Amino acid sequence: MYLADSRGTKATVVPDSRPGRRSAAVPGTVLALGAVSLITDVSSEMVTAVLPLYVVTALGLSPLGFGLLDGINNGVGALVRLAGGHLADRGGRRHKVVAGLGYGLSAACKPLLLLAHTLPVISAVLAVDRTGKGLRTAPRDAMISLSTGPEHRGRAFGVHRAMDTTGALLGPLVAFAVLRATVDGYDAVFAVSGCVAALGVLVLVLFVPRHIAPADVVRLPEPEASRPALRDSLALLRRPELRRLTLCATLLGLTTVSDSFLYLLLQREGNLSAHLFPLLPLGTAAVFLLLAVPLGALADRVESRRLFLAGHGVLLLGYGLVLSPWHGVPAVIAVLVLHGTFYAATDGVLAAATAGAVPARHQGAGQALVGTGQALARFGCSLAFGAAWSLWGGRAALAVTAAALTVSAVVATFLLRTAEEVSA
Repeated sequence: MYLADSRGTKATVVPDSRPGRRSAAVPGTVLALGAVSLITDVSSEMVTAVLPLYVVTALGLSPLGFGLLDGINNGVGALVRLAGGHLADRGGRRHKVVAGLGYGLSAACKPLLLLAHTLPVISAVLAVDRTGKGLRTAPRDAMISLSTGPEHRGRAFGVHRAMDTTGALLGPLVAFAVLRATVDGYDAVFAVSGCVAALGVLVLVLFVPRHIAPADVVRLPEPEASRPALRDSLALLRRPELRRLTLCATLLGLTTVSDSFLYLLLQREGNLSAHLFPLLPLGTAAVFLLLAVPLGALADRVESRRLFLAGHGVLLLGYGLVLSPWHGVPAVIAVLVLHGTFYAATDGVLAAATAGAVPARHQGAGQALVGTGQALARFGCSLAFGAAWSLWGGRAALAVTAAALTVSAVVATFLLRTAEEVSA
């Protein structure tokens, strides 16, 4: 296997078996990236927490219009995620550079929401913001994978996602406080969000290492240069394990209702007042925060793909509760607990499973392939769910989605079981 150093020099890598050599369970690079994600998520979730009500009530958009807007959130970033992963793998693994570009682009977009008051303008701003997210996600996850030994990847991704979710927990709280304390609440939320995003970029520049060598290998320099070509990145799908993992993530993403739609349904079914809406993501984030590390560590001990499937089973239970006759605050809390458990069992776990399915020199591209499939699928789900809501109503749309998720889970179980038989 070959890697390229910071100058693009070709290098052979072999397992690092030096006596006493042991990779840290949670390296400093993971903690630094976690801090960046925490700060950035405070900024992002401030906007996410108020955006559904802003566009549906303040701007008067229909559920179909919001479905288009939410689809942009999930889909546009997917179109550039492959490019971000591939560029990060080239030229000595420029993961930090590409990730920094993505974080900077998103930070620059937050103040532009102050000028956006129509669907086309808001869509354009969100498209650029999600482009930044698409660029940074695969390089960030690749840096986590490369800096952590295979036996600790589940825990490392769990720690990162826990820190990331801390930001998701704080973001709606800040948005709630700003809305209550200001007259022009939405504009104030967007302005504060931009300042926080800029701080996240600064932390990335100052504290994340520029070059990261794989934690479980040593490098032997060779004179020739080796840079993965784009065709090499796409050829990763020839690997049966990665191909089946990508298919499963895509199939399940097609039947996963976006957070914003789920929160809108909960707010309506639970008869919650509008000013409490920004607090709904807190339930999901709190459970995610509590379970991300334990379930990440569990993924290191059991088959991570099974845990990924189990997480979607938990999500299906949440859909069932929304559709059940049980209403009120206790029902809302129960759904949020299941929703947070779903994320803890799938988000970092999928990234850890992907890391084990591709070689070190293609970590960025491998993470991008799986993430792109999932994100494009969720983009399609947002459009379809928004249209179904406009035609049939929210409850009927969720019932159809829950039935489709059941079928998707059965198919995904068969695909991953086949992958286990092939690897055995």
